[in-house]
Amino acid sequence: MSPRPARHRAPAAASRNRLASLGAAATLVTVTALGTVIAPAALGAAPAAAAGQQTAADGARIVATQQLDDRTLDLTVDSPAVGKQVKARVILPANWSADATRTWPVLYLLHGGHDDYTSWTRETDVEQFLADKDVLTVMPDAGPTGLPTKWWNFGQPGGDYETFQSVELMQLLQNDYRAGSARAIAGVSTGGYGAMAMAARYPGTFGAAASYSGVLNTTDLGTARLLGTILAREGIYPDMLWGNLLFNLANWISRNPTDQASRLRGTQLYVSQGKGGGIFSQDPEGGILESSLWDQAHTFTSKLSSLGIPATVHYYDGGVHNWPNWTQEFKASWPVLAKGLGLTTG
Repeated sequence: MSPRPARHRAPAAASRNRLASLGAAATLVTVTALGTVIAPAALGAAPAAAAGQQTAADGARIVATQQLDDRTLDLTVDSPAVGKQVKARVILPANWSADATRTWPVLYLLHGGHDDYTSWTRETDVEQFLADKDVLTVMPDAGPTGLPTKWWNFGQPGGDYETFQSVELMQLLQNDYRAGSARAIAGVSTGGYGAMAMAARYPGTFGAAASYSGVLNTTDLGTARLLGTILAREGIYPDMLWGNLLFNLANWISRNPTDQASRLRGTQLYVSQGKGGGIFSQDPEGGILESSLWDQAHTFTSKLSSLGIPATVHYYDGGVHNWPNWTQEFKASWPVLAKGLGLTTG
């Protein structure tokens, strides 16, 4: 895969929120390939853990660490699964120590489409919110679509962000940052897909999973078309994702949270979705995007209910596909995530 031009960030908050959305009505952006090669930033002083860096089972390794402040750092991982270097932002617990005899529970926060690993700290107050929470937080990149999955790629290797996040990065955090076995995962938009998909595809790995305006029923024809729009906006041929919906249906089903819902039994679940305001909302595009996910979210939660799998569900009138809504939902979901992490919320 050849490198594609770096993605530019709009300076205005509203524009950044739009990039974080599904982008169903957006103008197509001309790009050339699936991934982005990100040049390593100038390195700051790394935590003590960096001195003992090891590799994951498949050879993935941390090749650069940039310290942003006393708790926040950016890792650059050479990922055999993805086939290139991938970024991940980490927020350490306030009392983290490389020399501690204990480990820390791990919270994964996943970004949405047309965004990257910096979105949660750029758009929310997650650092302040988690300051008194005894948890190690990781925000991995999933490529421009925000879909942390194994790309079909016409059978060619590379682009496997699922393995990067759920295997490689997990092992590196265990090796170098004392990450424990208690984990929770949450995501916005296509990251909401990732949270539920990975929790289902790796049963028992995550004690809790939360989706905020997520893409939860990918074999639905309308949702499949929406995914095609996301891919087209990044200049990616749609069949590169999971193949053709008709001829590669088994692959689509194996990666669809609704079809794999039975594998979520025993996981603490939180699902939120706004009804959207359509063209009459203050943010028409965001309102339309949010409303486009309303029915498929209900299909997912109905499937959970039919299987007798409990979930905390919040459907709300209005709502826009943007960070202010997702920030509110993340905080509302904290008791569910904390339970999955083995933490108290008092």
